[in-house]
Amino acid sequence: MQTAPPSGHLLAGPLTFLRRRLGRASCAAYVAAAALPAPGLWLSHAHTAALGAPMRAGVSIPQILLAAVLFAAGLRACPRGLTRMLRRPRVLVAGLALHLTTPLLIIPVVVLALRCSPDSDGGSGMVAAMILTLAMPVAAGATVWTGGGRGDEPAILGLVLASALVSPLTVPVTIGALAPLLSSEYAQSLAAAAHATGSGFALTGVLLPCAAGIGCRLLLPERAERTMLPLAALTAVLAALLLTYVNASGALGQFLMHPRPLLLLAAGGTAVVVCVLSFGWGRCCARALRLTTPAGMSVTLACGMSNSSAGAVLITTAMPDRPQILLPVLAFSLLQKLAANRVTRFRPAAAAG
Repeated sequence: MQTAPPSGHLLAGPLTFLRRRLGRASCAAYVAAAALPAPGLWLSHAHTAALGAPMRAGVSIPQILLAAVLFAAGLRACPRGLTRMLRRPRVLVAGLALHLTTPLLIIPVVVLALRCSPDSDGGSGMVAAMILTLAMPVAAGATVWTGGGRGDEPAILGLVLASALVSPLTVPVTIGALAPLLSSEYAQSLAAAAHATGSGFALTGVLLPCAAGIGCRLLLPERAERTMLPLAALTAVLAALLLTYVNASGALGQFLMHPRPLLLLAAGGTAVVVCVLSFGWGRCCARALRLTTPAGMSVTLACGMSNSSAGAVLITTAMPDRPQILLPVLAFSLLQKLAANRVTRFRPAAAAG
């Protein structure tokens, strides 16, 4: 009697298909958000779940999706790879240092480029949005792009964790250093956003899901790995795409209803400049440090991919009356995914050479 193939083998085809088309799938998520934003808007709103008659708990779908991505990244992380990274932390230290210096180097260039912006505030709004975005920790979605042997997975997971761990200190410092480049109104709003950034986001939003995934991997029997690891990888990809759709749905509808072509052009240009410079900075430094191909890709992703979702939340909290400044954040979120897809498109065999 012929035995059925393991479920991990059955998932290999869909997983490979999605990984090879992550860039196009991300674009499709944006198109879906523009064409059919209603489900995404519903998912983005806070919901409540009953915990017995007298108790109700708030449920955030975006936070659940982000936690799913990070839990899957922790589950897929090889314990020996994490141990080796901690014993030789060169890639971790280099990637974290480059990620933290990225906004300090790029934002002044953006300020000079936006002096002739068609925006009524001279570009301060878009600069403020980019400051909040680049000051965020490394995007959790970066772990998705290194799957399937396309990068150093323990290194990028370590960079996500490390950047989140230090974010309560580094985010206010980065914002404080760059705030003088803005008008006084936006500088005050950024100061309020920096004050709102606390350890809660790093602990509950990033560290706990990753730690739970790593703990489950340590307890996972070896026979179950062939089933659970592909399932975790596929779940992470689908959750990341759904999170992209949800984040884009809330803002794209407003801008398409009241289009401002010049502002859209300035926002898109700002996002392109920031994306090119951040990924270019990471790639040049990785080559200068003579890192291996997988490690160099992880460092490049750490420089180019910031948690734009967290930045968007801070923007809407600190400046709820200025939804137009979310434009460069949305554009940057899409562009960093396309750039990550390009950076990680290489044959795994080539990395070993």
